[in-house]
This record gives sequence, C-alpha cells and structure tokens, in this order.
Amino acid sequence: MQSFEVIRERLAKQNQDHLLRFWNDLNDEEKEKFVRQLDTIQIEKVNELYERADSSFRQLEKTYLDDKMKPMPASRSESEENCPPETLEAYRNQGFEEISRGHVAVVLLAGGQGTRLGVDYPKGMYSVGLPSGKTLFQIQAERIRRLQTLAKEKTGRYGKIPWYIMTSGPTDKQSAKFLEKNSYFGLSENDVILFKQGLLPCFDFDGKILLDGKGSVALAPDGNGGIYRSLAANGILEDMQRRGVKYVHVHSVDNILVKVADPVFIGYCRSKDADCGAKVVRKNGPNEAVGVVCLVDNRVQVVEYSEITERTANLKDNKGDLVFSSGNICNHFFTVDFLKDIAKHYEDKLKLHVAKKKIPHVDDDGVFVKPSKPCGIKIEKFVFDVFEFSKRFHTWEVPRRSEFSAMKNADSEKKDCPSTAKSDLLTLHKAYIEKAGGVVECDKVEISPLLSYDGENLEERVKGKVFSSEIVLKSNEEM
Repeated sequence: MQSFEVIRERLAKQNQDHLLRFWNDLNDEEKEKFVRQLDTIQIEKVNELYERADSSFRQLEKTYLDDKMKPMPASRSESEENCPPETLEAYRNQGFEEISRGHVAVVLLAGGQGTRLGVDYPKGMYSVGLPSGKTLFQIQAERIRRLQTLAKEKTGRYGKIPWYIMTSGPTDKQSAKFLEKNSYFGLSENDVILFKQGLLPCFDFDGKILLDGKGSVALAPDGNGGIYRSLAANGILEDMQRRGVKYVHVHSVDNILVKVADPVFIGYCRSKDADCGAKVVRKNGPNEAVGVVCLVDNRVQVVEYSEITERTANLKDNKGDLVFSSGNICNHFFTVDFLKDIAKHYEDKLKLHVAKKKIPHVDDDGVFVKPSKPCGIKIEKFVFDVFEFSKRFHTWEVPRRSEFSAMKNADSEKKDCPSTAKSDLLTLHKAYIEKAGGVVECDKVEISPLLSYDGENLEERVKGKVFSSEIVLKSNEEM
C-alpha cells in the first residue's frame, strides 16, 4: 500500500486533493481506512474516464445518429416465429448437444437493488406474488436444473450449466446469504459462483470526485458493462476454461420470462458460428423507450431512443413494419474466446455513459446531504457496447409474450412492474396448458420450472382437465 504522502501528491497532481480537506477531522483508524480506499483508486485513469465520459456526453447532446443507421441485414438476423419447425428443432438439438457436453454457462447480471420496486434488497430476491411465492433467483435456478435434465434426456449425457452471478457492492452479501440459506435452489454449491462488478467514483459537474463521508469516496457500480473487466479480474474466464465452457448466455435478473441458457438460442448462434449474439423483440411502437440493435457506420450498435429523431423512429418498410424494430432486451450470447479478447484488448475502449444523479455526499462544510435534484454524475458502461467489436454478430428475434417482461418499476407505474411480470408469466403458463389440452378458467395457474422449461412435459398432467382455482403444477420431486 502506498503511503499517505505519495497518495496526497498523486491527488494534488490530478486536482483531486480536495478529497483530503477533512483529514484532520479523522481519527487514526478512519485515516488508515481512507488511505486503503484511496490506494485502490487509480486516480489518473479515473480522471481520464471522466474526460472521456464528459466528451462523449457533450457529443451526444448535439448529435443524432439517423444518417448513419441501417437495419441489421437479413443474412445476420432470424426470427423464431418465421423459422421452419425443422430448423427450429435443429437449433434446439444443437443447443442440447452443447449443454450436455458442459460447454454452456450462464452469467446473471444481478447487481441491481430493488430500490425502484420499493425494497432494500437485491432484485433477485424479489417475489412478484406468484401462487408458489418463488423469487426471481429461484425461478431462474430451477430453469437451469430442468434444462440439464432435458439435455440428458435428449443426448444421454448429463452436462452441468455453471451459474455465474455478477453482484455489486450493495447486493453481494445479501445475495450470497440468500442463496446459501436456500441451498442454491437445488444447484450444486460448486456450480454457483458469485463475483462483484467494479466501482467507479462519483463526480460533481466540474469533474471533482465526491465524498460520501469525511473519510470515504462516493462510489457507484460501473454498470452492467463492467462485466468484462470483472470476468477477468475475478478469474471467472479462467474458471470457465477450466470447466470446458465455450459459450455463455448473459442476461439481466429482472426479466421473469427469460429462457435461461435457451438451447434454441445457443444452437442458432452456434450454427452461424457467431462470436456474439443478441435476442431481440419487435418494438411495440416507434416511441417505445428501448434501444434498437442496428448498424451504425456498418458496425453493430444499440441505438437508444433518445439518439434518433421521430422521423427515423417512425420509418416503415414496404410491408408497413418499422425499419428499426429490433428492441434490445439485455439477453446475449458470447463465446468465451470473444470475452477473453474483449477483456484483453477492448475493455478500455468501451463507450462511457453519463447519468446525472442525485448523489448523497458530504458538502464543503462537512455536512452529509441528500440532494433533491441532480448534483453530479455517475459513469457507467453497458454490456451491449462490445457489439461493435464482434466479427460474426447475429440477432435472434423472439416473441415478447413468451420471452420478455421487464420489472423496472413499482406497481404504481402500472408498466414494467411486478404486477405486469406476474400477469405475463401466468398468461404464458395458461397458454402452455391450453396447448397441451387443458382448460384454464382462472388467472392463477402456475407451472413449476422443474416440471416444464417452455411448455414440454405437460400433456399427461393437464389434457382434458379443467383448472378453475389457484394451483401450482409441480414436478414429481416437489410433491
């Protein structure tokens, strides 16, 4: 660890020595702790990050991307709904083959707290009020277990799907305790690996780093794009290689409909020899606040709705469909080789995104304040900003009704909230049951992920039966 004198000199050279203005108010223990924290912050690189982020933000304020955009070419895009059944089955079988050989892993982006949902614990621990009471963590863990069983039934081999969970400082300990308490929902403890995303200092609008205590720098998670640095720094890429993992499914925790390690998606990307892929859904209208996957200057990019004009957002093709309709849903395929390449050569070239925030901090008088309006910025990286470095990128369009229901807001918003997530999942389960020959007369019939991954294995349990009251259809091991 560097000495206080060396750290003070480095801070002064980078015009960040204001961080030490309350040094004399600290006791010896607080001083030692503060020096340890400052020693971990590469102040020169942090200042460079701020300059890059500020420059990017100012450019975005002035520039629209309309004239540089093209939709993804048909040769690099396919749709599940338009795919011939035999091709779909071929993709699924190829996915099962890779799973059964232990070639597939899942990385869950679970760094978000449930603040906007009105709770003080990680989103993965949230229950939307299903009849079973299952949380997002449990639903997704059980989908992995079912998929491993399906792959064995299909191929005769049992391959494990390692579950890597990227947490953040605020969610790591709670997530770990919750998973341990619940015995990892039936997964092997050795196959559930938690690692933390990185942190970056928060700044005021003049580029000065903020304090959240007289002896503590205000830090915030570096965004889901911090995954690439964290995979390398925490030895996750090495662990994947040791296990024989070749392909990785990355997704966010708050999509209750996510098909974890979807064999169709894995098989599709493998058949195209993709190094990187994205699931997309068709935008529900030109003004939906979702980024679109497209080409910008012939490189793949996610363009946010705020980066294009109304005219471009409303463009339609000769069939009457939106030209830019491939909505990004944070659901991605990567090869391990691609992830290694990103971590080694491109991570420091990722775009930086600036968010103006109300950041609690210590003011010049040493008083801790919780501002009522934005007072500074947080710098984030986004997981999709590696798309431009892909050499073989492909998109796979999936139906929204069966694959995407985000949970971003409290129920008071009545959109992308726990109530809509619950409704969307139960509606999907109703469709599964009716397709298998059952009749559903109520809105609270739930299917355990351990019984069925995406509608299979139901006919024997539901055909000819009428479901008129709340029930959870369980697997044999749950009964």
